[in-house]
Amino acid sequence: MRRFVPVIATVAAVAIYLGAHPIPGAAQTRTAESVLAAARAALGGEAKIATVKTFIATGRTRQVRGDNLVPIEFEIQAELPDKFSRRDEFPAQDAGPVTAGFVGDQLVLIPRPAPPLPRPGMPAPPPNAQEAMFRARLTTVKQDFTWLMLGMFAGTPPSVPLTYAYVGQAEAPQGKADVIDAKSGPLTYRLFINAESGLPIMVSWQAPMRPGGPGGPGPGGPGGPPGGPPAAAPAGPPPAAPGGAPTPTPAPTGPAAGPGGPPPGAKPAPEQRIFFADYKDVDGLKLPFRVRRAAGADTTEETTFDRYRINAKVDPRRFDTAAK
Repeated sequence: MRRFVPVIATVAAVAIYLGAHPIPGAAQTRTAESVLAAARAALGGEAKIATVKTFIATGRTRQVRGDNLVPIEFEIQAELPDKFSRRDEFPAQDAGPVTAGFVGDQLVLIPRPAPPLPRPGMPAPPPNAQEAMFRARLTTVKQDFTWLMLGMFAGTPPSVPLTYAYVGQAEAPQGKADVIDAKSGPLTYRLFINAESGLPIMVSWQAPMRPGGPGGPGPGGPGGPPGGPPAAAPAGPPPAAPGGAPTPTPAPTGPAAGPGGPPPGAKPAPEQRIFFADYKDVDGLKLPFRVRRAAGADTTEETTFDRYRINAKVDPRRFDTAAK
């Protein structure tokens, strides 16, 4: 398999080391509120962050698919608090652009696929198969929005409420990192913030189990573009789900999907991890320009942001929930 150039190896090393348990008794006077307030101050300050109503971000992603690195050019548009979309183009493939996002609790998916057709000699698809796929895609897109907000602003808008709890401090080669659990329904994200700079360096979470094997983000996740159609299955083992490190950090998992839960002996999915790096000044804010996704020891994506535009006019067509 072709391997990524370690463009953010330092951050990766920090995150791997942070897989250790938090330091016992360290920084007991710290709270989630105080750490997050310091992080938002480092990112530009509460007042500046509060002025952000929209943003547009463009860049490039390299994604592992089997033995190949697939280039993706993307544009993210967001209108806070509850509109988000990512449009992906695939210059190396004979495929049109795909947009995935949400407006409130409604999925944006352009183009929207037709219901699956029955195959000769096979049972007809369940009547709710397409709806289940749409629910899985909506969950995936909202997860992408959540980790991006945590990396950009050390918090989320009211449309994605999180309950925070301070875990402790973990040692890293560069010093210490504060560890915060951010709970959203059955899922708990774990946010790592550099204790010296105050900048987010990693978000991790454990995917729920799904019937038939480990859980994962579903369509648009590993093996397929972030907002695009699933890729064909590679000849060898599939690439791991986004996020992860050799030493997993304990985190609660979501409920098992389906009435029977995971099958006996099913292994949990690798812990998903997002690494943030290369923060730069943008209109009075510090925003990450490099993001790495990994599972276990495997990097699955590297993303470089070329530009952020704060409070730019967004295109309402990117949030059309009824588009075909």
